[in-house]
Amino acid sequence: MTVFSNLCAVGFLARFSYALARNPVLPLFALFLGAGPEAIGLAVGISTVTGIFFKLPAGALSDVIGRRRTMLAGLCVFGLMPFFYLLIDSYSALILVRFLHGLATAIYGPVAMAVVADVAGERKGEMLSWFSSVGIIGTLLGAPLGGLLLDAGTTGGPVAWQFRMVFAVSAVSGMAALILGLRSLGISEKIETGVGFRTRLTRFREGIREVLSDRRIVTTSSMEGVQNMAMGALEAFLPIYAVTVAGLTEFQAGLLWGAQIVVTMLAKPLMGRMSDARGRRSLIVAGLILCGLSFAAVPFLHGFFPLMAACLVFGLGEALVTSSSAALVADMCQARHFGSAMGAFGTIFDIGHACGPILGGLLVGWLGFQTSFPLMALLLFAAIPVFLASVPEKKAVPL
Repeated sequence: MTVFSNLCAVGFLARFSYALARNPVLPLFALFLGAGPEAIGLAVGISTVTGIFFKLPAGALSDVIGRRRTMLAGLCVFGLMPFFYLLIDSYSALILVRFLHGLATAIYGPVAMAVVADVAGERKGEMLSWFSSVGIIGTLLGAPLGGLLLDAGTTGGPVAWQFRMVFAVSAVSGMAALILGLRSLGISEKIETGVGFRTRLTRFREGIREVLSDRRIVTTSSMEGVQNMAMGALEAFLPIYAVTVAGLTEFQAGLLWGAQIVVTMLAKPLMGRMSDARGRRSLIVAGLILCGLSFAAVPFLHGFFPLMAACLVFGLGEALVTSSSAALVADMCQARHFGSAMGAFGTIFDIGHACGPILGGLLVGWLGFQTSFPLMALLLFAAIPVFLASVPEKKAVPL
């Protein structure tokens, strides 16, 4: 198998393991421990906070000590942390474990993307999109399996042994990802020997500084952050709107979100190939427009099929943005800074994802759906001229 195939296989298992311990198991487990709505929201979102703090340092560290070492550190968290869920008996312990489990994606995610960028050559858009789609498949399979295990054989809600069973399966999958990574991720990279700690620390700081000082990289990453803000708000409030306002069933609400994810997963590789061939800027702009229009339209739609159409358009727009933005960031960097660049990209991505539900909740609470959704869509439209002014049309010269 090639390096890319190995990365996809390991990424699938890791994402499958992570999804098992996340939705719908995590909020139900927090409820089982006696948490209220606000506390459940914190339990779900705390791992994203981990990514905000650690993705950029993890990516920069991989530029200094090597990709394989850093990825294996992340895979150790994927493999070992699910076992700690088996010991949880309080909400505070759950928060601690969730925060630490977030280190798995914070460390592994940006470094794996940097490796894909390393080996992709001129096919960065396509290969980064394939890698992302494989991870999405793992997430799609993990979530329903976790719900099925909780629903098996009991009435009146899941009990303690069922949660432990799900976490045990998550641990086995995480260990499988770690073992496969140890055996297959033999990445060819040159790591200088005899370099002191102070020199490595200086290079670590320089990598972060050079990436964050490039307006093109920060702006391009922010496009995905803004798009992800809308996605986070839609993820949180589409089910509520569909059930409480549009009168749909919970199953129909789940189908809406699932269809959006499937469209994104299927379209990303094709859109990535198109961005490699025809350029990335126009696809990012088109994606922001599609996401903004469909997001703004949601609170004015009431039937299942109109809402489904809006979700499909949003999913296509997400595919356009996400298939091109990470590849464009990689285009702007020398290979020695791919880790730092993907770390910065992931940090801004997580900030957007964390802000979406929070901002959406405040606006919906104050103004209602029909005012708050168009207001948030305006942020996507306002980002377009900033992006066009900051990122040149021609292929950027790397740092």
